[in-house]
Amino acid sequence: MMRIPFDLAETLATVIDEGTLDAAARRLYVTPSAVSQRIKALEELVGRTVLVRTKPARPTEAGVAIIRLARQTALLEHDTLAELGAGEDPNVRTSIPLAVNADSLATWFLEPLARLAERHPVVFELHRDDQDFTAALLESGTVMGAVTSREAPVAGCRVSALGAMRYEAVATPAYVARWLPEGTDAAALAAAPVIDFDRRDDLQRRWLSAFGVGGDAPPRHFVPASSDFASATMLGLGWALLPGFQSDEALARGDLVRLGGAVIDVPLYWQQWNLRSPLLDAIAEEIVTEGRRVLAVSRR
Repeated sequence: MMRIPFDLAETLATVIDEGTLDAAARRLYVTPSAVSQRIKALEELVGRTVLVRTKPARPTEAGVAIIRLARQTALLEHDTLAELGAGEDPNVRTSIPLAVNADSLATWFLEPLARLAERHPVVFELHRDDQDFTAALLESGTVMGAVTSREAPVAGCRVSALGAMRYEAVATPAYVARWLPEGTDAAALAAAPVIDFDRRDDLQRRWLSAFGVGGDAPPRHFVPASSDFASATMLGLGWALLPGFQSDEALARGDLVRLGGAVIDVPLYWQQWNLRSPLLDAIAEEIVTEGRRVLAVSRR
């Protein structure tokens, strides 16, 4: 039976993490030539190309499977050393890559990670993406766990429901007076500037469709950072759908007003590799408990 040496799999994962063979060599304390030789040896072993040498480098389908193996092996090694009492060096911390949507990252996600970092020798590498796309990072082996809108489990993963993030359409009173003085009718909404997170953000389009307005009709700003997105709304740049975490206080002060229309609930789930890892289980417990607590509040 063919066996994949861990050092070869780890080298491939490091190249993908760092983006180039040279950068991977610096991290692994070897020469770029040694990294190249390891990748070549790995490809000869499995009989398939595992790396596309672009900038940044990217894995092939075969490479994705090997990277997943490297990350899972590293996690299990950490757990074994901890069980043997050999993993307590405070200067050695295990890197845990996770994926999370921007609004969760900006509101509730960091607190459980801070508590985990106090109790476990870990550092976190966070990948931010839309909740509809974070599951792909699990499939590729890039991350070990993800906050996602996908309920169906990714292959080799298990799922826990977190709750739903509720969004309401809001704007400043001055914005409403200028652009929507007669209310939210289709003609006014088609001309009123709207704020989108990026070109994949469909929340505002979904809300507009209920009024019979095509999503591409209004002029739009793109603000691809959650806190800046909320700030742009509160500065009157446009109207937008904000979660209660970011709008409740401003609504209570009268700095924002609701535009009406339906609220949009985005269900969120925690997916993680289906490994029996004490460390990964501890991470899941902290994140799921916090997510269920705060997301239940957000829907009230």
